[in-house]
Amino acid sequence: MKLRNDVTLRKVGNEHIIVEPSQGMVDLSTVFTLNDTAAFLWKELDGREFDNDTVVDLLIDNYEVEREVAEKDAAALLQHFRGQGLIVD
Repeated sequence: MKLRNDVTLRKVGNEHIIVEPSQGMVDLSTVFTLNDTAAFLWKELDGREFDNDTVVDLLIDNYEVEREVAEKDAAALLQHFRGQGLIVD
C-alpha cells in the first residue's frame, strides 16, 4: 500500500495538517489533523510502498514501545488512514 500522492502534509503553527486538493484549489472542508507521531510516520512512509510491519518497525525503532502496543497502534493508524481515503492499495 502507499499513501495518496495528491495530498501533502503541512505544519501550520503547532499543527500537522493534510488538506484535500480540489480542482486546483485547497478544499478546507476536508482537513486531516495529525499528532506528532502520526506526522512522523506520514513523513517516513510518504512516497514508498509499506505494510503494517513497516509501521510497527518504525514505531519500535523510534519510540520506547513494546511490539504488542506498536502492532495495535499501527493497525489503528492504518485503519484510520484507510477510512479517510488517505491510502491507496
